Amino acid sequence: MVTQGALFFCSLALASLFVYSVNGDSLSRSDFPKDFIFGVGSSAYQYEGAAFEDGRKASIWDTFTHEHPEKIADHSIGDVADDFYHRYKEDVKLMKEIGLEYFRFSISWSRIIPRGKIAGGINQLGIKFYNDLINELLANGEHVALMQYVN
Repeated sequence: MVTQGALFFCSLALASLFVYSVNGDSLSRSDFPKDFIFGVGSSAYQYEGAAFEDGRKASIWDTFTHEHPEKIADHSIGDVADDFYHRYKEDVKLMKEIGLEYFRFSISWSRIIPRGKIAGGINQLGIKFYNDLINELLANGEHVALMQYVN
């Protein structure tokens, strides 16, 4: 997984919106209704990184990719991923710059509940990260949607 992934997905979204061509006719934002919302989405394991920082423990995907790298085409793991955990402010800025209005993301439950159960404790640094992320998105005019995956 490359650290430039966030820039790539923003560039891909931009390219698909503003450069896409069908039968010689270009497609632009003005071709959509005024209330149409453009956005992107991803899942925590794919972009977040910081796999074992600030109290986060291994997820099922961390365990799987570390124990079975041959099952992943490029043998990559999500330990760093796109490093969104450390770079979310600049990534949100990129989203705003290219005109995205919506970001769907998932929560890494192993960052929030690192021992797998609430009785094992809640990781306040994990809560802080997602709270800060949501505040950054809202401050930049983004609509926010959470995707929950429970394993």
